[in-house]
Amino acid sequence: MAYDEIVDRYSRLARAAAVGQAVTDCGPDAFEQGSFGSAAYDDTGALPEAAVRASLGCGNPVAVAELRAGETVLDLGSGGGIDVLLSARRVGPHGKAYGLDASPDMLALARRNAEQAGVANAEFLQGAIEDVPLPDRAVDVVISNCVINLSDDKAGALAEAFRVLRPGGRFGVSDVVTDGDADPGRRTRVERRIGCATGALSVAAYRELLRRAGFVGVRVTLTADHGEGVHSAIVQAAKPAAGTGLEIRPMRDGDADQVLAIYQAGLDTGEASFETTAPSWEGFTAGKLPDLRYVAADTRTGEVVGWVAASAVSSRCVYAGVVEHSVYVHPGCQAQGIGRALLSAFVAAGEDAGVWTIQSGIFPENAASLALHRALGFRVVGTRERIGRHHGRWRDVVLVERRSPLF
Repeated sequence: MAYDEIVDRYSRLARAAAVGQAVTDCGPDAFEQGSFGSAAYDDTGALPEAAVRASLGCGNPVAVAELRAGETVLDLGSGGGIDVLLSARRVGPHGKAYGLDASPDMLALARRNAEQAGVANAEFLQGAIEDVPLPDRAVDVVISNCVINLSDDKAGALAEAFRVLRPGGRFGVSDVVTDGDADPGRRTRVERRIGCATGALSVAAYRELLRRAGFVGVRVTLTADHGEGVHSAIVQAAKPAAGTGLEIRPMRDGDADQVLAIYQAGLDTGEASFETTAPSWEGFTAGKLPDLRYVAADTRTGEVVGWVAASAVSSRCVYAGVVEHSVYVHPGCQAQGIGRALLSAFVAAGEDAGVWTIQSGIFPENAASLALHRALGFRVVGTRERIGRHHGRWRDVVLVERRSPLF
C-alpha cells in the first residue's frame, strides 16, 4: 500500500472516531482477543472517549518506556493521541510529549483530545516517521504503537529515531513482527488481517536494522501470537550513553580522515601497536568488520574524538563470535571517559551481534588501556614475551579478553 493510501486510510478512521463511531484497523477478531486497540491499556479512565476509540495500536509502549518526570518523549505515528496523553501525564509538567503523525485528521483529533483532557505539555507535529521534524538529540525517549511496520523505509524510520534521541536515550515500541519460517502467502494474509500495510519485519531483521542505526541493548519480546509466525511484540533498545557534549554513533566513510588521523596519533606514541603508519581508508575498512565500528563525536562541531572497531580473528565458523578490537582516543581528549564510553557501547553492540569473546593485545607499558579494559570486565589471559621488535627493541604483549555472560 502506497504512503498516500495509508495516510488516507487513517484520516478516514480519525474522522469516524471524531463522530463517535467505533474504528478498527484489523480483523474484528483481533480486537475481541484483546490484542489490539484500547484493550492493551488499563489506565484510560481520565482520557477523552475519542482518544480511546481511536487507539489502533498492538500494545502499550508507555507501560515499558519507563518514563520519568521531566523527560521529553516522542511518539512516532501518534494517531488519536492516546500514548502522547499517557506519556504527558507520566513526564509531568516539566516534561514534554510530542506526537508525530502524517494524517491531518488524526492530528486534529489528537489536539482536540489533548485540549479536552487539559494536557498542556503535549505537542502534535505533522510529518513522516522517516523524516522527523525535530532537531538532533531532541528527546529522551522514542515510543511507537504498531506504526513502524507500516513504513516502506523501516531502516530510515529507525535511523531517524536514533538521530533525535539524546545519548543514553531509550527506544520502546509496540509493533508487529514475524518469527520463524511460514508459507509466505498465509503469512501475508495474516499481516493484512491485522493491518500491516507494507509487511512486518522479522525479529532478526528488526534487530539488525536497530543495530545498524547505532542502537545497543536490543530486546524483542513477543506478546501476542496472530498465527503463521506473526506476533505483536515489544521492541526495546538504547542509544549509547556518552559524556557531556558527545555522541557515539556508527562510523561513516565521511569520518575517514579524522579516524585515520587519530589512529596515526596513537601509533606515534609508540605504545598503541606494532604498526607505525595508519593504513589507507580502503585498507582500514577491508580489515575491520563493517557493523562493529563506532566513533565518539562532538555534538557541537561534529568532530570525531575517538573510535572503536573490530576485526575477525578467523574465517572458521567456530570463531564466528570471537573478535579482536582496537580503541583510540584523540590525544587532546584523553582522560575524559571517551574510551570507556566507546568500549562500553562496543561491548553492548557486540553482544547484540552474537559476539561472545572480545580480545586484544596491549603493551604492558600502556597502563591506562589495561586499567580501562579491566574496569569493563576484561581479564588478562597472559603475556607473550618478546613477541616482536618495535622501534628497535623487543616488546611484550599482554593478552586480554572479555567473555560475554550472555553466551
